[in-house]
Amino acid sequence: ARPRVLHPAFYGCFDWHSSVHGHWLLVHVLRRFPDLAAAGAIRAALDAHLTQANLQAEADYFRQPNRSSFERPYGWAWLLKLAQELAAWDDADGRRWSRSIQPLAQVIETRCLDFFPRQTYPIRSGVHTNTAFGLAFMFDYAQAVEHQPLGDLVRQRSLDYFAADQNYPANWEPGGNDFFSPCLIEADLMRRVTSAPDFAAWLEQFLPGLRAGALPALLTPIAVSDHHDAQLVHLDGLNLSRAWCMWSMAGALPPGDPRRAILVEAAARHAEVGLAHVASGDYMGEHWLATFAAYALECAVVEK
Repeated sequence: ARPRVLHPAFYGCFDWHSSVHGHWLLVHVLRRFPDLAAAGAIRAALDAHLTQANLQAEADYFRQPNRSSFERPYGWAWLLKLAQELAAWDDADGRRWSRSIQPLAQVIETRCLDFFPRQTYPIRSGVHTNTAFGLAFMFDYAQAVEHQPLGDLVRQRSLDYFAADQNYPANWEPGGNDFFSPCLIEADLMRRVTSAPDFAAWLEQFLPGLRAGALPALLTPIAVSDHHDAQLVHLDGLNLSRAWCMWSMAGALPPGDPRRAILVEAAARHAEVGLAHVASGDYMGEHWLATFAAYALECAVVEK
């Protein structure tokens, strides 16, 4: 069957997860800028896709035999982020779409509760399979909708996987097709699931060179040689995801901590480089980079 038949809500993009976070981007922008010139077109697109029937079909797809690993965990995380965005929107259409997405969100919740107790080791890649990214967005969702079993599971698995990490080899990054920094995305998760003092102490052990700004491989924006190559363009996204991680980490550190200023300054430089290539004119980047840009800007921290 064609993608439009299998995925009547989330079809027409390079991959299912990109369609999902493209819809998140539309909702995210419309919530914040309701008078946008494109608001009518955005509502029409969301209304056509986020119907009860379409989203029930998506949920039914996930329930089929042999679908248990489909889009795990990246697509799962973005679907829950979309559900979280809709749940927070005080808007008549948004409330209707939020109700419609519940069957699919509940399937993903069940998948998370089933899988992560069985995943013995984290996946520390810089792409879709990264465990820390998936857990981070799942935790945000669980906190927002007050899903305590999911939140408790994510916190415990995060500590199981990452609490003992020390002396991360930051000079090994980046990988050639990363759109996440395995190091920074892990830290972005840990600032969620630990107290502020515990996170500050954990970060000292994890990245001991950060306090002195002695991590050039992490703090220097990435050079991207080809913005049209499907894999190399991932590095444009890496600049943006590094920015959101560093801004978020800075916001979790206490005022006066010298690491705050180092992270904020590096995040701003990464964002500047990444934002310059969001609208490259090439589909390989344009079908997803705006999502990373919007989320990075949402995390921005400015030191005063």
